[in-house]
Amino acid sequence: MPRPKLETLSLGKERDTRGIIFRQRITLEKEHHLMQASIFVVDDQPAFRAALEKLLSRMQHRVRAFQSGEELLAAVEHDPPDMILLDLKMPGLDGIQVLEALRLKTRETLVVLLTAYGTVEDAVEAMKLGAFDFLIKTIDLDDVERVVNRAVEHIQLRRRVFYDHQHQAEQYNLGDLIAESPAMKAMVGQLQHLVQLPNVPVLLMGETGTGKEYLAKVIHHSSARGKGPFVKISCTTLSPQRFERDLFGYERGAFAGAERRKLGLLDQVDTGTLFIDEIGDLDLSMQGKVVGIVQDQSYRRLGGTEDIVGDFRVIASSYRDLKTEVAAGRFREDLFYRLNVVPLVVPQLRNRREDIIPLAKLFMTKYGVELGKEVTDIDPRAGKTLQQYEFPGNVRELQNMIERAMMLSVGRTLTPGDLPGAY
Repeated sequence: MPRPKLETLSLGKERDTRGIIFRQRITLEKEHHLMQASIFVVDDQPAFRAALEKLLSRMQHRVRAFQSGEELLAAVEHDPPDMILLDLKMPGLDGIQVLEALRLKTRETLVVLLTAYGTVEDAVEAMKLGAFDFLIKTIDLDDVERVVNRAVEHIQLRRRVFYDHQHQAEQYNLGDLIAESPAMKAMVGQLQHLVQLPNVPVLLMGETGTGKEYLAKVIHHSSARGKGPFVKISCTTLSPQRFERDLFGYERGAFAGAERRKLGLLDQVDTGTLFIDEIGDLDLSMQGKVVGIVQDQSYRRLGGTEDIVGDFRVIASSYRDLKTEVAAGRFREDLFYRLNVVPLVVPQLRNRREDIIPLAKLFMTKYGVELGKEVTDIDPRAGKTLQQYEFPGNVRELQNMIERAMMLSVGRTLTPGDLPGAY
């Protein structure tokens, strides 16, 4: 049996004396959980109910069977399943009535309605109430198996999103930021206030490599927006036309080649955070279109005729001094003041030297796991070299340096010889 994968704690303050903490990632258990679903079967015909139980058990799912809608609803109250196969025609509550009652208890459970006497009207009503599918009962259960497999794929995707969100929330935890320096302690104080204001725009300014995107994710995951998506768009890598299409989306016929509607990033960010990376590089023609997004979360798809109002926070970053850019006519003044409600200047690494060694040990942990090495200490001479270096590339440069040093290291201690010769 393969060993579970290991990963390091993200930016944890709790570190053992060797500088390495491992957390077992429950990879095997998680993958098994992703593939297995809990399924309730409801049918008043014992033979058909038993056949479904046998099929689903053979498919490795956890199955419970009930002969009436009333029994099912009582069980769902205490143990909502991933999926329900529900007979439409039963004594007492029928399938539609049960489906209506289920939607008051849980909206997560997928429901497949089964009937030997289905009509189009029944199918339409079931779909209106949120049924996943509607099947005609037959002796051959192949259709049931296909629909169950499709439903399980949907459940797996939902679970993976949940697990990924959990992992992201742990990785970008405000309480775990390394902040030994006065500059970062002040920054953490600002962030603690800011995460309580989930609707206020944020402008993160600082040199390249200081960790602006990382802090944007910390703000997102530590706020009430954390359960929503974090959506990034870069202003440095996209042409104005591509930026506009990706961000706003477009309607069919909006331009040559637009054969169907395409939703933009703004359609995907609802309840979450839109991160506009390096907004100082954005073309002036596009800056005017971003003003409305920042001001009231409103936008219009290309070729559209209706304004859409979203629900999201805007966080923007810039390595440029936007006040200087405004004075030079390269950045819109109205956009600057909309973004500058809560400006945060991310300190350069050379101005937070107390954080250099803790950050270096963090990266040693990360690359130690990836490379299969247990380099746990830093030689005092190597530590002094790191402390005295100016780091023009900031945290990103330190990370790259430690990655290279870990590749070269042959012992349990990082030495000056492991560091690149230029340092």
